[in-house]
Amino acid sequence: MKTTRRNHRRIPPQLEVAFEYGLVLLGSAIVAIAFNLFLLPNRIASGGVSGISTIVYDVFALEPAITQWAFNIPLFIAGLIFLGMQFGVKTAVGTVFLPFVVLMTRGMEPITLDPLLGALFGGIGVGLGLGIVFRARGSTGGTDLAAQIITKYTGMSLGSTVFLIDGLIVTTSAIVFSIELALYALIALYVTGKTIDLVQMGLGYQKIALIISNKEDEVRKGILEQVDRGVTKLPGYGGYTDQERPVLMCVVNQTEVTKLKQIVQSLDPTAFVIVSNATEVLGEGFKKK
Repeated sequence: MKTTRRNHRRIPPQLEVAFEYGLVLLGSAIVAIAFNLFLLPNRIASGGVSGISTIVYDVFALEPAITQWAFNIPLFIAGLIFLGMQFGVKTAVGTVFLPFVVLMTRGMEPITLDPLLGALFGGIGVGLGLGIVFRARGSTGGTDLAAQIITKYTGMSLGSTVFLIDGLIVTTSAIVFSIELALYALIALYVTGKTIDLVQMGLGYQKIALIISNKEDEVRKGILEQVDRGVTKLPGYGGYTDQERPVLMCVVNQTEVTKLKQIVQSLDPTAFVIVSNATEVLGEGFKKK
């Protein structure tokens, strides 16, 4: 949204594809290592195929990687049959590579045997890895594919189906392990979701300002010239007067919020200003697409 323009070099398609596959491998490796360092040694079955493999390992002493392959590969094939060729090679790579790293790193010493720390940092590690995979438009397969198949043939929402599957896994862990460990698994699930959002959306340092002013021309020029940010003029009408009241929309960095408010206040002390977080901003002057 800067008024100045920059020339950006376009990344060659082949390099971009290679970079995305690298991210899928990196993200899958992070998930696998977090699983071995934090979740498995603390018996935290926080949903998904990894949660199933944790329970199976405790009951039958079967290598978690074997369990994950045993679930992931058939689920991927079922996804191709029932949902079509929408997953692509990246999902296949994540489906196979994640258990492989779990197998290769199974001898690593756990960092902590405190269930709470295991849930927190395991959730962060899994969320970080999955967030990276998702940013590369990939997937690690698993119960997400099962949820999509169930959704297609039952009409349930995808969110409800995922919640149901993870809930069954956590409930099973409560029976096999203990209710306390199941509660830690819920903590890990929550932290994983929040970390994925953080990786996907960023820290949200940008702010979006909506300004309603009787001196909208002066305010618009002040923002353009003094803050050096673009302004969008939106049509609006007063709810009480039913008169036209244009709304100015401007996105700024967190460090520019105070300056923006000072400029608006100096130009129109009666202006109505709303400032809120902008989760992610793509475009000129902000993050590249």
